[in-house]
Amino acid sequence: MSGGPLIELRSVTKRFNGHTAVAGVSLEVKRGELFSLLGPSGCGKTTTLRLIAGFERPDTGSVWLAGADVTRAKPYERNVTTVFQNYALFPHLTARQNVEFGLKQRRASEIAAKVKRMFEAVQLSGKEERRPAELSGGEKQRVALARALVVEPEAVLLDEPLSALDPNLRSQVRQEMRALQKRLGVTFLLVTHDREEALSISDRIAVMNQGCVEQIGTPEEVYRRPQSRFVAEFLGELTWIDGKALRPEQIRVRPDGPGIAARVVSSAFFGSHVRLRAALAGGREVTALVQPPRSFVPGEQVYLSWDPGAELELR
Repeated sequence: MSGGPLIELRSVTKRFNGHTAVAGVSLEVKRGELFSLLGPSGCGKTTTLRLIAGFERPDTGSVWLAGADVTRAKPYERNVTTVFQNYALFPHLTARQNVEFGLKQRRASEIAAKVKRMFEAVQLSGKEERRPAELSGGEKQRVALARALVVEPEAVLLDEPLSALDPNLRSQVRQEMRALQKRLGVTFLLVTHDREEALSISDRIAVMNQGCVEQIGTPEEVYRRPQSRFVAEFLGELTWIDGKALRPEQIRVRPDGPGIAARVVSSAFFGSHVRLRAALAGGREVTALVQPPRSFVPGEQVYLSWDPGAELELR
């Protein structure tokens, strides 16, 4: 990544029928990074993407692209492309024709060569003549991505692009998407409600809630140093001991002290870890994730401890 921000939002607000969907949002997306807008349904992340794409116009504030104010520019006047949740492929066209479409609209040169390179980049060579109905969900997603990338945009905006895929395929395709983004060096802005997705592939994340950005930072920053209780709880499970907020994986469980005494309520084996529920002396239950092969028996007394500074400071 190099240079200044490619995308800037400056105090952007958008209302619909009296409802404030985006409330004074300011953020910067650097050139060449994968930046995620993360939050629950209705938090304003898709509206934010649509403001950047030009599909909506802000009531107040401004949108900047590559140093130019594009607040009033039409979508086709902005050098960005969008990959939608349902891919928006033309069902009557082949994969090749779908990818060619934007190039033909722009009357580009060397269309065949550009399309060939893009099919190679998304690992779909040999499937150019198939129609969307003949492609798997992951292949449709890659065709949509190829169509967005082939016109050489400055940024690709992705609106929940993997939500239609099953969990196993989603994990594979998102890693492929991240590898492609790094290889091409194109700026990606990803909208997602999936915290695992955002944490695993983003350079930086903006966590949104009720139309506002609560925190912007690297995945490690927003997970380990959340600036609000909402961010802490949305990014991962919390467990509370003596008024302290901790991530379950930060808690050590031992058969003897030192530590806080607790009694095992249940344990479940998940392969890479054991999920333990334990009751403190006052009856409050807490969760800990511990490494196997240690097993626990309901009713067993254990002692809980954690490293100094592991507590999350929430406001």
